[in-house]
Amino acid sequence: MDDSMPTKGLIAYRILVFLLLMITWVIFSGLMDGFHLTLGLISCFIVTWMSSDLIFQNRRLSMLVRMKQIVSLILYLGWLFWQVVLSNVHLLKLAFSGSKAHEPQIVKYESKLETDFEKFMLANSITLTPGTVTVKIIGQTYYIHAISDVAASGLDGEMERRIAKIFAR
Repeated sequence: MDDSMPTKGLIAYRILVFLLLMITWVIFSGLMDGFHLTLGLISCFIVTWMSSDLIFQNRRLSMLVRMKQIVSLILYLGWLFWQVVLSNVHLLKLAFSGSKAHEPQIVKYESKLETDFEKFMLANSITLTPGTVTVKIIGQTYYIHAISDVAASGLDGEMERRIAKIFAR
């Protein structure tokens, strides 16, 4: 925790984190009955209490900057969704080609991302994209299993650039 942050600011920050988590819970669960909402409240409270300092490391940024980050994140998620669709089409072609067109490989990728959260986002984005799985991260080096040359060529740095843009300093 940032000890220099006033208590009032810290409480407001944690309330914001809680609300973001709760909104996400409601959207993804789609269930609005008392049991599920109570379960969501309890879960979001526990997660906020245990890890609210992991979401935004720099709490000195203005609300305007945070809103820009949220918009950038939403745009990134749309782009990522499209990459997942394209990867699924590629895997479908591989599955129905009947040939040995896929050449599984481990790709070594060097990242310039700075924070653990940015690295976490990149690793999970790679793994969410069909045909690639982040196997290991050592420092700034990612080891990624790619099912084909096409999947490996998709590790061209575009995903990293888009993540870095979200958290631009």
